[in-house]
Amino acid sequence: MAMKGYLDEYEKLVIRMNTPRVVIDNGVCSSATIVKVDSSRRNGILLEAVQILTDLNLSIKKAYISSDGRWNMDVFHVTDLNGNKLNDQSVLRYIEQSIETVYYGENIEVNGLTALELTGTDRIGLLSEMFAVLSDLNCDVVDAKLWTHNGRVASVIYLRDGSSGAPILDSQRISKIEGRLKNVLNGDNDVNSAAKTCVSVDSMMHIERRLHQLMFEDRDYERRSNKQETSPTVVVTVQNWAERGYSVVNVHCRDRTKLLFDVVCTLTDMEYAVFHATINTAEDQAHLEFYIRHKDGSPISSEAERQRVILCLEAAVERRALEGVRLELRHPDKQGLLAEVTRTFRENGLNVTRTEISTSSEMATNIFYVTDANGDEPDFKLIESVREKIGLECLRVKEMPTMNHKKGDGEEQQTKAVLVSLGSLVWRNLFNFGLIKSCS
Repeated sequence: MAMKGYLDEYEKLVIRMNTPRVVIDNGVCSSATIVKVDSSRRNGILLEAVQILTDLNLSIKKAYISSDGRWNMDVFHVTDLNGNKLNDQSVLRYIEQSIETVYYGENIEVNGLTALELTGTDRIGLLSEMFAVLSDLNCDVVDAKLWTHNGRVASVIYLRDGSSGAPILDSQRISKIEGRLKNVLNGDNDVNSAAKTCVSVDSMMHIERRLHQLMFEDRDYERRSNKQETSPTVVVTVQNWAERGYSVVNVHCRDRTKLLFDVVCTLTDMEYAVFHATINTAEDQAHLEFYIRHKDGSPISSEAERQRVILCLEAAVERRALEGVRLELRHPDKQGLLAEVTRTFRENGLNVTRTEISTSSEMATNIFYVTDANGDEPDFKLIESVREKIGLECLRVKEMPTMNHKKGDGEEQQTKAVLVSLGSLVWRNLFNFGLIKSCS
C-alpha cells in the first residue's frame, strides 16, 4: 500500500512537471494581452500553443521563445483582429485550459463523414469541376478547405451521402469518387504532375497543418513563377552560428494572421526543433528569427539543405498570402449549391485561389478568394455582376485585396531582410567576443 501511494504521488509529480503552466496578463502591456507559457521541453509544444492562439483568430504581434535545457518559456503578445486586448473572460479561460491540456487543433467533427485528401494541377475552373463531379455522384460537401500555390492545389474535403446523410463507406463507390476526381485533377494528363487522392485522414490532425503537409509532399516549393522571382513577397535567409551549434533562420514579409503558425508548422514537419525565436511586427511588416537544430541536436549541414529550408519557408508563407477578393457566401444548404456557385464563378472568368467551406445547422458559410484569369484583381463591375446572379444578400465582398503593392516593395523587403540578417550576425559576433553579455 505504501509503495502504491508513493507511485501515485510520483505520477502526480510527473503530470505537474509535464503540464504547461499558463499566465495571462492584461496589465503589463498597454497595447496587447501577454500570454506566458512555461513547459517541459517536448517536440511540438510550441506549435500546439501557436495553434490555439491562431485558431481563435488572434493576432500575434510579438513573441519570445526560449529553451533552457529541458524547459521552455514562451511569451506571446496577442490582440484580436481589430488590434484590441483580450477582455472576454471566456476566451482567456479557454486559452488557459486548452494549452494546459492535450490539444489537437482545429479539427472538424468527422463522425458520420467521409474524408477526402486531394492534390493535383491547378487551373481555372478546377473547383467548379470538382464540385460538379461530387454533386453528380450524390455527395454532399459538409466541410472543406482548398489551397492553391505555384500551379498546384491541395484540399481536404468532408463528405456524406446526399440522400441519407450517412457516411460513404462502400468501397466501390469510394473508388468511383476517387477515379472521377483524379481525372479532373490530372487535367492535361501530365504524368509529371499526376493527381493524388486519399480517403483516409488522421481525424486528430489539424486540418491546416494537413494542407501544409499535402503541399509539401507535392513539392509545390520547387515551382516558382516569374512574378515570385522578380518581386518576392517573402525573404528568407539561413545562416549557421557554428560557435553555438544553431542554424539561424530569418523570415521577413508582410504581416498577416496565422503567419507564425505557418512557419512553425513547416519547421516542425521538416523535423527541426526551435530553441529560441523572436517575432516582431510593425505596421504591415513582420520579422521572424528562429534558432533551430535537427532533432539530434545538429545544425543545417549542407548548402542543398539550406536552400531547401529557404524554399519551403517561402512556400509556407505564400500559400496563405492574400490573393484576390474575399467573397463570403451564406445560404441555406442544399444539394449542388457549391457546384452552382463555382460554375457561375467559372463562367464569368473568376478563378478561385483559396476556399473554406463549412456547414452548420443547415446553413452553408463559404469563403472564396477570387482573381481574374490572369491572377490579378477582378474588375469591381464583374464582382457585382456575379453577386447579382448568385444573390446580393447571399454573396458579399468581405475583404478587398492588398496584393497590388507599391513598385519596389519586393526590393525593399529584400534590403530590410538582409540588413536584419547582418545585424543578427554582428550581434552574435559581439556575443562570442564577450563585448556584450546575455541577460540572465
